[in-house]
Amino acid sequence: MRRARDCLRRAALGRRHYSTVPKMDSSSASSSERYCFNPTLVWNPEVEEYFIKAYGAEHFAKISKSLTHPSSYSCIRVNTLKTTSDNVIKKLVSILDEKGICGADVWEQIVTVDVDQTVTEGSCSVTSTPLGLSSDLGNRQISGDNDALMMKIKNSSVYKCQYPGLDNVVFVQGSGPHSLQYDDQSGKPMKEVIVSRKCAEAVLRGAQIFVPGVLACSAHVEKGDLVAVSVGVEQHCSDGSWGVGITRGTVLQGLQSDPHYYERNGLYIGQGTALMSRAGIFRASEGIAVEMSLRVYRLPSFHDVLEGEIFLQNLPSIVTAQVLEPQEGESVLDMCAAPGGKTTAIAILMKDKGEVVACDRSHNKVMYIMKLAAEMGLTSINAYKLDALRSVCHVKEILDHEALNPAVEVTGAVEVTNGNMISNDIIKCSNGINLIQNGNGRKTADKRQLNQAKDRMNAVHKRNGPGRNHCMGGRVTTSKGYLPNSFDRVLLDAPCSALGLRPRLFAAEETLESLGNHAKYQRRMFDRAVQLVRPGGVIVYSTCTINPGENEALVRYALDKYQFLSLAPQNPQIGGPGLVGGCELFGGKFVEEWLTESEAKLVQRRRYSLNSMKVEHEDQIKQNSLIVNNFPIFIRKWLTESEAKLVQRFDPSSSLDTICFFIAKFIVGQKEV
Repeated sequence: MRRARDCLRRAALGRRHYSTVPKMDSSSASSSERYCFNPTLVWNPEVEEYFIKAYGAEHFAKISKSLTHPSSYSCIRVNTLKTTSDNVIKKLVSILDEKGICGADVWEQIVTVDVDQTVTEGSCSVTSTPLGLSSDLGNRQISGDNDALMMKIKNSSVYKCQYPGLDNVVFVQGSGPHSLQYDDQSGKPMKEVIVSRKCAEAVLRGAQIFVPGVLACSAHVEKGDLVAVSVGVEQHCSDGSWGVGITRGTVLQGLQSDPHYYERNGLYIGQGTALMSRAGIFRASEGIAVEMSLRVYRLPSFHDVLEGEIFLQNLPSIVTAQVLEPQEGESVLDMCAAPGGKTTAIAILMKDKGEVVACDRSHNKVMYIMKLAAEMGLTSINAYKLDALRSVCHVKEILDHEALNPAVEVTGAVEVTNGNMISNDIIKCSNGINLIQNGNGRKTADKRQLNQAKDRMNAVHKRNGPGRNHCMGGRVTTSKGYLPNSFDRVLLDAPCSALGLRPRLFAAEETLESLGNHAKYQRRMFDRAVQLVRPGGVIVYSTCTINPGENEALVRYALDKYQFLSLAPQNPQIGGPGLVGGCELFGGKFVEEWLTESEAKLVQRRRYSLNSMKVEHEDQIKQNSLIVNNFPIFIRKWLTESEAKLVQRFDPSSSLDTICFFIAKFIVGQKEV
């Protein structure tokens, strides 16, 4: 009994610690408080403490609030090899005007910012309309004699970016948050649907509600019915895990007994029209379930709009490709290329002259990169399936492979061209039968040797879609890696905790341990990037997280480990400076400490083993630690003030209104032999 009471007490403490929505009866919560969008981002308590120490409580509160809302505009990168920004503006105004989204009337309603405000971020100060947009509408040089269209353009919410070096960027202004009046259907309980968090985040960016995103629905919903849309956000469970706790297909009664009834207060994102009945929604596997008609944030959707001419991309991601400064004829590596936005941006900056190698370990993502490159008409992009941690291959490995496989004649299986080692599709065996290595690594007999029955079977499998490994069926080339010093420039847009993406309605899944694991993984990838770039080359490192342990700490690691690396100025410089200070690990927890020079000189070089709770000397690692109350503290210094000015940090709570992003640019000197 005592053990049971202890378990219940711990569960209650866990719920109280994480809960952000107080229990209340129906009389205590007004309709306006319930049917609105006012989310609170929930963090792991230790992670929250860590970020508060890094940014300060007030600044972190602003960041956390900004993350729950989308940017107030859409950012579009123009394919300048096919068209111009002015022509894109002309086409977008026409398209959006036809949809009733963009025009003079809408602009008057949604713009609430003074057009003469000064946007200041980092070293860039521009007096302009919001986001550095063009305020000189009358000087736009757009071909065409349609006076009515020209008037719409001058009064529309579509603008060319005026930041230096970003004339290929177009902004489409959105609006929100809006206070919506939900239809109560003459006093009857409102028909509702609950969507998953990820679905809701996409809807806030302008998407429709697709079938897989619907978790629960009111009874008797028919095609054409108006439904209110709320979000089912993960909740803290008694066992310490997180889960939505809603079985897909649950019937909503409009009562307090509905799933997450109180937790959904302030999590209504709009109203839409059901395109399927309730039964159809949960029977179908794909398709649009609800077409949104009223949104809390109104941002136009650019799905299938001007394909090949534009690409919807966050502003910091566009800046990252510009900072790399690729030149015509160079060999550039994008180590973690999916979904291909930065890859195509690099190829366009090179005027499609040279070679852009795009790698990703996911078969389907490589397929998407190839599709995007073809859509944009880019021929300099070569996409391969390759894990970034296996991207470096040495000549000795080739010789060992040939020595261990004498019976197999590998025709070009490892072809070395400018340091690029790529596996061939066809392998000739000693028995005379050709094997084809497909994208998922399996080897099958040559199609010419298959009988018709197997051909028909393969055709059926292809029509049925993805197999058990979720491969979409297309063929991609698998790379065996690249020789050291193979590339002029390397972009490492590293996989990260993604805690800077917007909108984000849940963040508590990340712990201090998981953040540390992200950092370790990124360091290993950066080590590969250093090996692959030539002396005199450039490495650009970027992430989309607010975690300084994955940003400034990586820069500190790189500069301390590789003496031939140095930070370089960035162009364009739009974001703010990096963080100055250091990161501590005390008792297994990250906290912040701003050390003076005199304090830094007092540290002892030691390494702390968390598992054994012992202190071990390790002279090979330059790891500082302090002994406080018999407990060692890891001190990992970040950036000096001069170094912080050379990186870019995009703050979601700043006037730029972007996602959180970090960019560092390294110049590679003469490497040590």
